[in-house]
Amino acid sequence: MRKENTLTKAVIYCRVSSQKQKTEGDGLASQETRCREYASYKDYQVVNVFRDDISGSSASRPGMIDMLNFLKKNRTQGCIVLIDDISRLARGLEAHLQLRTAISNAGGKLESPSIEFGEDSDSILVENLLASVSQHQRQKNREQTVNRMRSRVMNGYWVFYPPLGYRYERVAGHGKLLVRNEPYATIIADALEGYASGRFETITEVKRFLEAQPAWPKDVKGEVHVERVAEMFDRSVYAAHITVEDWGLNLIPAKHEPLVSLGTWKRVQERRNETARVPARKDLHEDFPLRGFVCCASCGNPMTACWSKGRSARYAYYLCDTPKCPVSRKSIRKEKIEGDFEVLLRTLKPSEGLFHLAFEIFRDLWDAKLASFDTQSVSVENDIRLIERKVDQLLERIVDATSDSVVVAYEKKIKELQMQKAVLKDKIAHCGKPLQSFGETYRTAFDFLANPCKLWESPRLEDRRAVLKLVFSERLSYMRGEGYQTAQISMPFKMLGGSNMSKEQMVRVVGVEPTLLSEPDFESGASTNSTTPACEALTVRRLYE
Repeated sequence: MRKENTLTKAVIYCRVSSQKQKTEGDGLASQETRCREYASYKDYQVVNVFRDDISGSSASRPGMIDMLNFLKKNRTQGCIVLIDDISRLARGLEAHLQLRTAISNAGGKLESPSIEFGEDSDSILVENLLASVSQHQRQKNREQTVNRMRSRVMNGYWVFYPPLGYRYERVAGHGKLLVRNEPYATIIADALEGYASGRFETITEVKRFLEAQPAWPKDVKGEVHVERVAEMFDRSVYAAHITVEDWGLNLIPAKHEPLVSLGTWKRVQERRNETARVPARKDLHEDFPLRGFVCCASCGNPMTACWSKGRSARYAYYLCDTPKCPVSRKSIRKEKIEGDFEVLLRTLKPSEGLFHLAFEIFRDLWDAKLASFDTQSVSVENDIRLIERKVDQLLERIVDATSDSVVVAYEKKIKELQMQKAVLKDKIAHCGKPLQSFGETYRTAFDFLANPCKLWESPRLEDRRAVLKLVFSERLSYMRGEGYQTAQISMPFKMLGGSNMSKEQMVRVVGVEPTLLSEPDFESGASTNSTTPACEALTVRRLYE
């Protein structure tokens, strides 16, 4: 037997196609074992092993680059490169030829227990044929995989990595199905619904909302990038509809549970395409929730706010920073201006009678809406048939069109009609199926209308700014030394009649059951007392007068 230092040096190259095959399979170890067995048979000394977990269609791989560098450093000694099979070197003819040349130029010689590499014409022909077959297998596998994935998408199943807010779970009759992944699912639903409804005016406000959620993933600086928010808005999968443009699939109804309705998602897209809005102020901070909303009564410009450093402590102030204003730079203590605001907010608590009556009216409207779903379904189905006829007409026009710009315009219109059709189908699918009960749906709204101070006491800046938008129709005006001027409140509080309303505006009904109702039960949507229809009609009429 020859001594070890006289044995021919050899290196082993192993490759699998993905990181998953590396962690979940045993392909790399099996290839190495087979190559070591071959090396032992040929009396080769294995001096190094190089591994890759990347597709064989590319010649540029980390493990391959390391091996070529190793061969160049040991060129004078010569080295055998062992591979388990020709497909492990490459899965494409071009990549195979590049690597064969690179290994030869680096001083290596390729060998395998599965094939004999030679330099004669017949050996080269067989080698190239095997490399071509390997390429064909890779391309065929990809085609079959894509076709099966596309078919599964057409059946309503997500086939890619689960988006944030979902996770895969095996469900009987479905296989792997997306299910809600909390708390991300609820956060995403709040963000989409908030932007669709206007609670968040800009994407920047959504970004701040996400950054305020402890569970939401952030970068090393604790920030959420606007690009990530835009990507979240683009995903129709959150509305249980799948779009894969590369496969020509648009808004395919999905089997998994939606986080928001398709109508809400469509409204998000419409708002994103609207005229750009004024960006959210960068100087908004939890310390000064009224900054930018309270105006100086002397000049009409929004007040700013700041901290002032005293001898032993820091003090917070609001002030008008407008030049030539009579009260310019004359500060108002934060405790004073925010305390006066809370007093103003408490005066807007609606009268008890009209509040409970509004609850009863909304409940009647809810019941009437549920009762009319059958009629609405028929109407929606007619609208769908009308849209389908329009699409057919546009397709006929595309066939006859000779201008590329006309074809593009028709395709854009067809896409819009398909979106409308998908929204209408979504409505039919959920007709008569409210996602929540009446009490659950209106609880937050009625709790807020009953006492807006509760939301103002929230530590979150988004909640406090929401109070300003929902309660007041215009900015508040504040006079230094006097307080807030007459506030323009929003329509709901005007209709419900805050305690600052004159008693003459309240409805007085004589000779019928009392207007004041018992406390409504938000859990069941019921009340232990009610008014007569005549009383309700009279009250509603007087409200709108």
